[in-house]
Amino acid sequence: YINYYKVTENIFRKEGSCNTYLVVTPGGSVVIDPAGAQEPSSPLLSLTESAPLQTILLTHAHTDHNGGYEVWNPEKKIPVIAQREHAEFIHYHQRLAGFFAARDAVQGNVAHIDTEAEIAPTLLFGDEHSFELGGFHFNVYHTPGETPDTAVIWVPELKAAFVGDNYYTSFPNLSPPRGSKPRWALDFVNSLEKILSLEPEMVFPGHGEPIIGAEKVRQRLGAYRKAVLEVHDAVVKGMNEGKDVYTLMREIKLPSDSELDESYGKVSWGVRGIYEAYRGWYDGNPVNLYDQPVSSIYPVLLELVGNDDAIAERAGELLAGGEEAKASRLCDVVLEVRPDHRPTLEVRLKALTSLRMKCRNYIEARQLDHAIRLTREKLPAQ
Repeated sequence: YINYYKVTENIFRKEGSCNTYLVVTPGGSVVIDPAGAQEPSSPLLSLTESAPLQTILLTHAHTDHNGGYEVWNPEKKIPVIAQREHAEFIHYHQRLAGFFAARDAVQGNVAHIDTEAEIAPTLLFGDEHSFELGGFHFNVYHTPGETPDTAVIWVPELKAAFVGDNYYTSFPNLSPPRGSKPRWALDFVNSLEKILSLEPEMVFPGHGEPIIGAEKVRQRLGAYRKAVLEVHDAVVKGMNEGKDVYTLMREIKLPSDSELDESYGKVSWGVRGIYEAYRGWYDGNPVNLYDQPVSSIYPVLLELVGNDDAIAERAGELLAGGEEAKASRLCDVVLEVRPDHRPTLEVRLKALTSLRMKCRNYIEARQLDHAIRLTREKLPAQ
């Protein structure tokens, strides 16, 4: 390890914002997802002195993968290849730049962040694209999943598949709280089947350690596919039985034999994403056809109860009973009308802090950290 890993004689890996891979051939080198190694002093970049860079390949358009061109391609003469949906994905984020700036700030737990990207590829392919370099063939296939433009790069001479974020050790983030276009569960399933059909002996994900060994690849990717498909099918079954989304969020779990965790995506979020992607926005309650949210009746409820402190006290009882989410919702009733009500803010802060202490999911933790910070800022000084 010298700020990069030599995985094989031809494959080198640098772990930064993502895994950046350099494939070295007698005819030069190819870099995959350069954003993870975009420091000008990166030793991975120095390998191109003896194996000049010929092509830049992108697995998908997320900003932690899609960047670093000015370092790897300062004269803009090296082709940058991505799947055709890459352009629309970037346009989508450009259209919603203000919306995503706020959402990204929450996920980063900062006041403001701007992650808007530009369209950098010089070649956009449809279903597949292939080229040869130094006796190695680079076959790039469209495999939507994490994003609509995700592609797998398959080098048959190395039995190596570079899969971007279509595989990681957590259940996939099918329905990210940050917001995204639908990530269809069956896209993941079909794309994983495509990768498995190539019979790779090495799989290189966008984050985390490579999977080395044909049997281990089959086991890991097969289990991943099985988990996504079983969750999907359980949602569809529940919908056809007339169950509501919250019931299914509570009921559906990972397969009992699954080794996946929920450190990034969560099954409950995936359940909701699958359910609402199939159903659409309308939940069947006619009142939701109109422009009055649930919070519009909070002032009325507060007026009927007539005691802010009593609601804060009841929220505290729920919290003491381990029902942090219910306690937080009850706090919302008061804070909608009296955003500086100290007893309610104190209960809300304790509830959020308790949820944070129990949290084992990266994205959930970022959301809770942001809410905790804002609640602390709203507490009036004593």
